[in-house]
Amino acid sequence: MTEEAGRSEGLLDSLRNLARTFIAIVQTRIEIFASEIDEERARLARIAVLAAVAALCIALAVVLLVFFLVVLFWDTNRLLAIGVLAGIFAVGGIAACLGLRAAISQRPRFLSATLAELRKDRTRLEG
Repeated sequence: MTEEAGRSEGLLDSLRNLARTFIAIVQTRIEIFASEIDEERARLARIAVLAAVAALCIALAVVLLVFFLVVLFWDTNRLLAIGVLAGIFAVGGIAACLGLRAAISQRPRFLSATLAELRKDRTRLEG
């Protein structure tokens, strides 16, 4: 009877240890998943801000360019100021567009670290 009790306690301890290990593995994977979601959210926020700045600068450049063309036939002092402002906004819009393109092209694959860890787990369990 003591042998059977020892076996059942050993089996229960083994099952508890297995459950603890499984829960720890799942918790680690969820933490990795959550951190990747946070990183992706920050990346998307940066892309949205750059897109908004690019749109604003290009819109202002277009408005000022139109205003520049209207004033083109008026006195000469206003032309230089409007032309310089239009140029500044155009350069800002182009710089923001280039930054936006770089941010989009440099982003890593979504959830790549989580997927890599899950692949490692699967190969360890299979092998």
